[in-house]
Amino acid sequence: MNNELTWCKSSYSGSAGGECIEVATGPAASRVHIRDSKDATGHHLTVSRVAWAAFVRDAAGFNS
Repeated sequence: MNNELTWCKSSYSGSAGGECIEVATGPAASRVHIRDSKDATGHHLTVSRVAWAAFVRDAAGFNS
């Protein structure tokens, strides 16, 4: 499945790696895929767009 996905890393991530995640959407646009950028060939987590939007909203509020 990873071949069908285009992964994007956060603009906050440096080029040296570290504690970053990458996200992608695939053919099923209702899903968001999440992986550890240090383990690009490993497993990834798949969540609904609704769950991802709630996570991003809550994470943004956490830093306020």
